Amino acid sequence: MKKAIHPTFQESVFACACGNEIQTRSTKPEYKLEICSGCHPFFTGKQKLIDSAGRVERFMKKYGDMPISTGKKPAKAGKKADVAEKAARAKKQQDASKRKASK
Repeated sequence: MKKAIHPTFQESVFACACGNEIQTRSTKPEYKLEICSGCHPFFTGKQKLIDSAGRVERFMKKYGDMPISTGKKPAKAGKKADVAEKAARAKKQQDASKRKASK
């Protein structure tokens, strides 16, 4: 390896916003992190829901009582139901024609 072209490898500290500090070695002496394995929800198992400006409440207020639409049309009745319905209509027509004939 060529001399004097590589950065120095030194002790460094990774400081998280939660206060956790990790000691390791790197080319820079200090790193500032926003999130680390000590406060990240994936590693801790705790989920933090951040509701900025009441967005969830606003959505629920606007759409909360509406029925959920799946985008599908309602199912049609089967053939048996259609046949039974036609038979019922035919019987009503027969009864109506008998009443007219008896008058």
